[in-house]
Amino acid sequence: MHNEYIFDPYPLSVTMQHLAENLKTRRLEKKLSTRSLAAMSGVPVATIQRFELKHAISLESYVKLAKALGYSEEIMQLLAEPKYDTMEELLEINRNKNRKRGV
Repeated sequence: MHNEYIFDPYPLSVTMQHLAENLKTRRLEKKLSTRSLAAMSGVPVATIQRFELKHAISLESYVKLAKALGYSEEIMQLLAEPKYDTMEELLEINRNKNRKRGV
């Protein structure tokens, strides 16, 4: 089963902006400067600033920042469970649990 069209109300730019805003909020709640977070995470200050301002970052850097802020478990749970809209889709997911390749 393949969905030809999936409605996604969040364009990539909105998603990235939201992630950047959340990271900045968590950083400020912990009273961390970008320099402090850089030291904790190993991510350069310029990368953190670019993410907070322009919403661009590599996955590796984002994961390092999230882990430094204490969100290891939440990162590990991302995409951990299947999503489905219909019972038919759930049954198809269950049939494909042990697949090693796509079609």
